[in-house]
Amino acid sequence: MSKRKRQSAVPDVNRIILGECIEELRALPKGCADLVFADPPYNLQIDGELMRPNNTRVDGVDDDWDKFSGFAAYDAFTRDWLAACRDVLKPDGALWVIGSYHNIFRVGSQLQDLGYWILNDVIWRKTNPMPNFRGKRFTNAHETLIWAARGEKSRYTFNYEAMKALNEDLQMRSDWLFPICSGAERLKKSNGKKAHPTQKPENLLQRILLASTNPGDLVVDPFFGTGTTGAAAARLGRRWIGIEREKSYARVAQKRIDAIVPLNRQTLAVSTSKRSAPRVPFGTLLELGMIKPGSTLYDPRARHAAHVRADGSIACAGEQGSIHKIGAHVQGAQACNGWTFWHFETDGELKPIDVLRDRARVHLGMSPN
Repeated sequence: MSKRKRQSAVPDVNRIILGECIEELRALPKGCADLVFADPPYNLQIDGELMRPNNTRVDGVDDDWDKFSGFAAYDAFTRDWLAACRDVLKPDGALWVIGSYHNIFRVGSQLQDLGYWILNDVIWRKTNPMPNFRGKRFTNAHETLIWAARGEKSRYTFNYEAMKALNEDLQMRSDWLFPICSGAERLKKSNGKKAHPTQKPENLLQRILLASTNPGDLVVDPFFGTGTTGAAAARLGRRWIGIEREKSYARVAQKRIDAIVPLNRQTLAVSTSKRSAPRVPFGTLLELGMIKPGSTLYDPRARHAAHVRADGSIACAGEQGSIHKIGAHVQGAQACNGWTFWHFETDGELKPIDVLRDRARVHLGMSPN
């Protein structure tokens, strides 16, 4: 098979590339993707047909694309596509890969050998798993996802506040509960059979994209299948590229994505924390005239009064320094968030100076991300 020449320009997006994943990944521009989501072959090693107790055949995975000559061949394939994905990722990019006990541990080892930095393993607990018909093992009721940054120093995207909001203001845990893809969501062929044996629920992909991308980011899926990643990305305002070798899957995926109605820009806004907001020094408030030198700041109960100096420092209780240093000093603490500790007086009440910082961001035209 001839090798494709790597593109040097920005790639065409929101499209399906028909071809072998490794070759097509190597043809994409280096450092173009914000995120890769990969649902590779699991190498299930199924030997013979799997039958239910009523003697009907289980419609499982027995396709040629899931068959390898042995672990060495599977490991070589895994190493090659993971390396190609790492080349495609931006320095601060990240990768999600999903698998079962058949393959995920081998994939994890290859990830680390190639320089990826594992951030979490996430357990997808299935509310309606397929039973273990032979009764010789536990019912396999979960799959494992690995979330990894491109490298140890990567400043990957994590929308912590968005995940917390999605989980009723509690930190999102690493065990996620979703049903397997079934019912109206399960894509079917004209004969009524599954269009793809391992179609993932769209809600799973939506959570991944909401957690680790922002609107406009580019998501690459090297094992596109029937396009769940593309459908979720299109709905959430992310750009996408899918690579798929099977024409029948690609046709189903394209038809599916063409029917997606994207959410509007306001709906797509990502919840952010104060920590991720643009930095504004206290001195900027003086430069903008929001606080004047000589003004007095107070703690929430007005027990301490600090005087604002022209250089952006404050003085209180015989010490001078930053709003954080003096806030810690008057409390006898190791550290203090001066933005929420110190208050200014307006209309007879005390308000935190953090209010002024938010106004300064708006005045300076700083976006929340």
